[in-house]
Amino acid sequence: MLPRIADSLSFLYLDMVRVVQDDTGVCAQIQVDAERTDLVYIPTAALSCLLLGPGVSITTPALNTLARHGTSVVSVGAGGVRAYAGILPASLTTHWLEQQVTRWSDPEQRLDVAKRMYGMRFKGAELPNTVTLEQLRGFEGQRMKAFYKILAQQHGIGRFRRNYHPDQWEAQDPVNLALSAANTCLYGITHAALIALGLSPALGFVHAGTQHAFVYDVADLYKAETTLPLAFALHNSDHPEQEARRRFREDLRLLKLLPSIVRDVQTLLTPRPRHATTDGNTPADGESPQEKHDVQMVHLWDPKVGVLPAGVNYARGDG
Repeated sequence: MLPRIADSLSFLYLDMVRVVQDDTGVCAQIQVDAERTDLVYIPTAALSCLLLGPGVSITTPALNTLARHGTSVVSVGAGGVRAYAGILPASLTTHWLEQQVTRWSDPEQRLDVAKRMYGMRFKGAELPNTVTLEQLRGFEGQRMKAFYKILAQQHGIGRFRRNYHPDQWEAQDPVNLALSAANTCLYGITHAALIALGLSPALGFVHAGTQHAFVYDVADLYKAETTLPLAFALHNSDHPEQEARRRFREDLRLLKLLPSIVRDVQTLLTPRPRHATTDGNTPADGESPQEKHDVQMVHLWDPKVGVLPAGVNYARGDG
């Protein structure tokens, strides 16, 4: 049985190496000088996702081994702060994708997931049982305005208003520029985690109408602890975008955020017990739901009886 995706070896980031397959296994070749090449073997069977950063090349035999071991491969930017493309193994479980589609397609369950996201973002916040999504957006907006005000007062910059104008990029203030740049990095990391789980980045519960809707949903859970404090700290910067990207990459501790994203997404998509709290955890143990592992089996779906075995000829009669 392969390790859970949120375990310590779930994600490995590489850059400036060549990944190859030799007689022993998959290894990263590191060119030290003209006469020396070091080899570092990659524990493919213990990895859920391999992040390939700038300067990485990989051979087809190495990709084949990663696919056989059920390891997702994602092409990312420096430090893993952007996700460009992903290769998913055929053996990757569809459990979490099915959970996502089930909750996304049912209006009541979709609202429930949105409410649980709100509970994760604002710990201890209470919501009326009859709250609508429109009201939820209003509550979120009020809390974010209050948070902006606190950060602005802490840094002595007066009144702050979040603006995002791509057509007037250079006219924006340093905080907005830094926040947009740091958020882009956060979106990349979130995208990589969702791809590794086999989820659809397009099926959002609050956001909609874009291929990254669910990415924006999940990334919003972490902005108050990551990108917002960083952006306000750069209010006097002459180069806020560059500094935001560099400091975000240096301070974020990538391998700590990715497992948190995986754990929180799994909690959101797991059916909530009746005695669960607003953030989706049960008071008894508060543990994250266990992840289902790959099963080398394909089933057929039937709307009346559910799952049917594949590999069976269901034709009736001799015709």
